[in-house]
Amino acid sequence: MSVLTETDERHLRRAVALAVTARDAGDGPFGSLLVDADGRVVAEEVNTERTDDDITAHPELKLARWAARNLGADAAAVATLYTSCQPCAMCATAIERAGLGRVVYALSTDQLAALRPMPPYAPVAYAGPALLAEARIAVEAT
Repeated sequence: MSVLTETDERHLRRAVALAVTARDAGDGPFGSLLVDADGRVVAEEVNTERTDDDITAHPELKLARWAARNLGADAAAVATLYTSCQPCAMCATAIERAGLGRVVYALSTDQLAALRPMPPYAPVAYAGPALLAEARIAVEAT
């Protein structure tokens, strides 16, 4: 873990405050903000899974989408996403795809699970890979 600066701590406290806002609105307690290279907050989001009836309405995912639409690659690479909890796999992938350069989080996934146990998800059966000769046509043409 890297050492956090006073600026990091200030932005992380804002992410936690946003998480409280989400919780008070009836959503999961998660909040995030995106900060540019100069330390300016460029966007903030809260979890809205329940209020939007959308299981993907995580603040980190919403900010990754915002960054992909609104920031160039160079600006994204030097931006920092501050978030109240360690991003889930879905959000982490979106953050990577958006090209964001850094993530700072308050609670780890394990710490969150200890504080707020979740029921296990139902197992999913995956089958594949399959039909390589056919499936590769769509990919190779690009």
